[in-house]
Amino acid sequence: MRNEPFDFENLKVYQRALEYVDFVYRVTKTFPKEELFSLTDQFKRAATSICLNIAEGSGGTKAEFNQYLKIARRSTRECVSISEISCRQAFFDEETKKQSRMFCTEISKMLSGLMKSL
Repeated sequence: MRNEPFDFENLKVYQRALEYVDFVYRVTKTFPKEELFSLTDQFKRAATSICLNIAEGSGGTKAEFNQYLKIARRSTRECVSISEISCRQAFFDEETKKQSRMFCTEISKMLSGLMKSL
């Protein structure tokens, strides 16, 4: 039996958000152990929230989907803030912060574009 993809799995923004989750999980592996249940966990939850809200919202009406996409976009802003804090606390360097911001900017723009198309 072949697994057919759900509609949201074909969305470029969903695929890009998954790549960002991979990035966040990779960079947080080097965070201090005492941050495991604070900033590390919050960063992972915010990044995964982007994907989860795209997936959950896709099954409803256009208005409902739009609301979930707004929540996903807010999560990208949360990730920007966490990236800044992480860099200021020397959990990662300026280049990693720049990469994170580039992901967030791209995903936010993609989400806005999808919202306009609904």
